[in-house]
Amino acid sequence: MPFSFATKIVASCTILAGAAPAFSHIVLESRSAPAGSSYKAVFLVGHGCQGSATTGVAVQIPTGFLGAKPYPKAGWTATTRIGQLAKPYHSHGRQVTEDVTLVSWMAANQEAALPDAFFDEFVLRGKLPESAGPLWFKVLQTCVSGTSDWSDVPASGTSTQGLKSPAVLLEVKPAASAQHHH
Repeated sequence: MPFSFATKIVASCTILAGAAPAFSHIVLESRSAPAGSSYKAVFLVGHGCQGSATTGVAVQIPTGFLGAKPYPKAGWTATTRIGQLAKPYHSHGRQVTEDVTLVSWMAANQEAALPDAFFDEFVLRGKLPESAGPLWFKVLQTCVSGTSDWSDVPASGTSTQGLKSPAVLLEVKPAASAQHHH
């Protein structure tokens, strides 16, 4: 069954909406990184939705994560959505007022879908904020049958204990002070 542009839009837009309950979660390979650094976010997908193969992964880019760019994935179509920034930033001598707000990958066909019993990764890169603190990536996993909406964020702190569908947490650590030795 081919995936249409409309399917891609529905998958991308429903990241903020409620979805069916799920039984696992998506995590980052590297769960912490220094503030202000370039970061390669490797989202690990351990299985599908309640036994069904994964056909799409959409990642909402959190405020402060700048210049997100997806890595291509064989058999999958990567797309980005651009949105207006609440707080512009400077990059390469120019002011940036719009940036990537969503990165998604859709399987090109059923053969490219990630079977429930298999493991894979979806990768994007960007720049971390200059200040330390938690960054929450909300992820919508679309499957042949159903979805898993990994978007629950704790009211305070970073513990995901008790959350049914926790968002993906990246702990941004204080940047190490640069020292220059001769």
